[in-house]
Amino acid sequence: MSDKPRYSRISDILDLAIFMSSRIQGVTITEIAERYNVSRRTAERMRDSLTCIFPAVDEIETDDVQKHWGFINYSISNLISFTPKEIANIEQLQRRTTNKEMKEELSKTVEKLKSLNRKHALSQETNIELYMQTEGYAVRQMPQYKISVETLEVIRDAVQHSKTVTGIYHNKERLIEPLGMIYGEKIYLVAREKAKGEGIYNYLLHKFESLKLTDRTFDKGNFNLQEYTNISFGVYHGEILDVELLFSQELAEEASRFNFHPTQSGKWNKDGTYTLNFKASGSREIIWHVFRWGAGCKIIAPKSLQDEYKNYLEDNLRNYQEFLITKSE
Repeated sequence: MSDKPRYSRISDILDLAIFMSSRIQGVTITEIAERYNVSRRTAERMRDSLTCIFPAVDEIETDDVQKHWGFINYSISNLISFTPKEIANIEQLQRRTTNKEMKEELSKTVEKLKSLNRKHALSQETNIELYMQTEGYAVRQMPQYKISVETLEVIRDAVQHSKTVTGIYHNKERLIEPLGMIYGEKIYLVAREKAKGEGIYNYLLHKFESLKLTDRTFDKGNFNLQEYTNISFGVYHGEILDVELLFSQELAEEASRFNFHPTQSGKWNKDGTYTLNFKASGSREIIWHVFRWGAGCKIIAPKSLQDEYKNYLEDNLRNYQEFLITKSE
């Protein structure tokens, strides 16, 4: 780890102030060192410099064994503004979401951000429009599910305060311990269900009815949502597989730049093909993704995934052939 040159320090200190104030529980010295790629001693000096500039920075009590440092009030808020590009990025998200309630919520968020930057409103609107005109997005084919803002607020409140919720799922009353949400083509609720023991399950959020927050709290233990999602391919969980894929010369360049999974590693082969390795669970979603690459993508390992993919292709081909025969009769 190497320390940055001195000329970058001022911008880093200002960025650290924003980073620190964005965290309710503050940040640790380790997090500062990792974010700015500096030594622990330099991270401590950065914290000390910040406390000299902002007396509101102090140690925050948490359950963590490491000390956390943060703002005890929001005195930094007047120093923060949003660039036209940042606001345009959120407007792009608002355009892309297929959830009507989420679209409305994001629209209100953009309005609030613009109101904070009202001193430069005219030039800001012009710049945002320019970004929006030059950054389009492809139409994606996906199902649309209605999830109310109220439902999202119940889950967010439950996750934040470790409270259980009740609701009907597949016509059955459930007592759920929400741990987080995963956003993909659908929104999944990651949770425990006391009736099922200590296992962690993914529920389709749009299939819940009458979700209500209770006063009953629960212990999340050492659950970490990021670590949980990192072991899956998509949102499916199960046996963790050591996956190896081989991409043809025609697909190699594109595959080498593609983000498949957080654990991925790849190498170029002498014949111009590309080999990709990653560890993940969710065999069904993996084979769906392999299918999208066509004949130029081969499953090298594990054999169980090869067999599942082969059976998947054979079943679909057989079903389609039977359909064609039935249609012609």
